[in-house]
Amino acid sequence: MPVDRDTVALDDPVGESLRGHHAHLARRLGRAATYEREVATFSALSADPDGAEWADLARLLGRGELADLFSRPVSPPPDWEPVFVLEGRQMLWPGGDGTDHPAAGTGTGVVELGADSVPEMLDLVARTRPGPFWPRTRELGTYLGIRENGRLVAMAGERLRPPGWAEISAVCTAPEARGRGHAARLVRALVARVLARNERPFLHVAEANTGAIALYERIGFETRTRVTFRGFRVP
Repeated sequence: MPVDRDTVALDDPVGESLRGHHAHLARRLGRAATYEREVATFSALSADPDGAEWADLARLLGRGELADLFSRPVSPPPDWEPVFVLEGRQMLWPGGDGTDHPAAGTGTGVVELGADSVPEMLDLVARTRPGPFWPRTRELGTYLGIRENGRLVAMAGERLRPPGWAEISAVCTAPEARGRGHAARLVRALVARVLARNERPFLHVAEANTGAIALYERIGFETRTRVTFRGFRVP
């Protein structure tokens, strides 16, 4: 079967992002790389890292810190303590410009979230736990939100940016505002923005989050592959 060259970058989305669109947010040592502190914990290594590369990553992160390898299928030295293993899937927008997709535009009540919204964003993430989100995570891309009575009740944004792609992430809705279509509205608004830049949207979701998977499938995303997310403690 021929390789789909358009999706090769999605095999290492963290590394491709740090080498490209997010290079200004990267910390590097040798072939190891990670994001600046408070942006993201994701780290990148080569496809077959040797002991020196693991040592470089350890120096980059610091003793006792989390090495979040995202979906990279590499095994650290035995003294790196496992912290988490999470089964998930990578989903992508199958193609097309999305102009014929219902509600592909911004939609009513959707606003862009700036630096002044970070405290609200962190509070919403703490209450909904959509995944890793730190004080500077919004620097990775555009984040959109929905407010009710002035209070942020839903948001979603862009995270990893391998060449030609933009990952939709941090999709969350406050418990008191669920069932109103906020998540779908935000994801569709982000899809429209990504497509307008001539990029394609993709995302990652935990396999156990069947509700989110069903939502993304209704919007139009398709599963590309299953992945395993893993994190380790630096010795």
